[in-house]
Amino acid sequence: MQYERFFRDQLDGLRRDGNYRTFAPIERQAGLYPRAFHHGLNREIVVWCSNDYLGMGQHPAVTGAMRDAVERFGAGAGGTRNISGNSPSHLALERELAALHGKDAALLFTSGYMSNWATIGTLAARMPGCTVLSDAANHASMIEGMRHSRAPKHVFRHNDPRDLERQLGRIEPGTPIIVAFESVYSMDGDIAPLAEICEVAERFGAMTYLDEVHAVGLYGATGGGISERDGVSHRLTLIEGTLAKGYGVVGGYIAGSAALCDFVRSFASGFIFSSALPAAVADAARASVSHLRGSGEERAALFDRVALLRRRLDQAGLPHIMNPSHIVPVMVGEPNRCRALSERLLEKHGVYLQPINYPTVPRGTERLRITATPQHTAHDIAQLVDALRESWDALSLGAAA
Repeated sequence: MQYERFFRDQLDGLRRDGNYRTFAPIERQAGLYPRAFHHGLNREIVVWCSNDYLGMGQHPAVTGAMRDAVERFGAGAGGTRNISGNSPSHLALERELAALHGKDAALLFTSGYMSNWATIGTLAARMPGCTVLSDAANHASMIEGMRHSRAPKHVFRHNDPRDLERQLGRIEPGTPIIVAFESVYSMDGDIAPLAEICEVAERFGAMTYLDEVHAVGLYGATGGGISERDGVSHRLTLIEGTLAKGYGVVGGYIAGSAALCDFVRSFASGFIFSSALPAAVADAARASVSHLRGSGEERAALFDRVALLRRRLDQAGLPHIMNPSHIVPVMVGEPNRCRALSERLLEKHGVYLQPINYPTVPRGTERLRITATPQHTAHDIAQLVDALRESWDALSLGAAA
């Protein structure tokens, strides 16, 4: 086989389809976000697609905690927690996260992807005869964990408790079951009916596995996510989250019973063989979680900006998906047009909005996914909408596909 030719041909196919991904040379600057410096264009830009939803990556309490921890503990962790040990920083953050979700325990991972992959893969593989029920829109990390487990999997219609009930009714009573779903779905911005899903799962004796990565920090009185907002945290077997989005740092975690977290700690290869998060990362994340547990200011400002953005898009006649979350998808519907729109926004207007194409979203639903933050001003929003309207018309995009 001509390996290099194979690699080039596959990449050329992505380019022809409009799905080749490019990484922008962007320098984030603490204190200036959402402004950043684009080294390719040699100019300042405004970022509109970051998952640092609240701008906590530059909050003084967070950066100060990280800086202090680096001075005390150094840059790295020294290896896995089994080898290098539990630092006080790891244990304190896990206690903070357990308290956030009203659970007995929590367990840290190096990323949200790893926490999903390792946890679902371990639980489904090691419980004899386990079957997984998966929402049709679940994230790739959850799907990969299910695939890795080799456990039987059934997909229920997205956010449809009745279809979940129908499929659960076909499974032999007494079978170990995991019902896996998300709270906020990151591409369409819709929100799962958590109480209804919990009710169905409880009726069939199933475990409930909730991915809250796009909700923690943003929803609930203390940032515990949709499960806290809806008052159902106690009904969920396991809550999985990230420290890289609403909390602005990096890492993933699960929260649940002490036995469940210890089971995953003891059997999940993705935890056992991964180096631990550095203490500086753990301390920064704990500062962020702690701050947002006590402050609603950032959440209120976020949703104020989102509401203003939606009003301005409506006034400009730009198509976007209406949903109850903070995510604002502007629909384009074709990959090459989506990329052209993104490139014009950046080059002409200094607006950074990466195109979202297949396989992140189904073909024909390509979009720009806007995430306003508390740091975006009303003037920024007006400039964004004006830039979108000008670029939309210049490219003759017409109505959304």
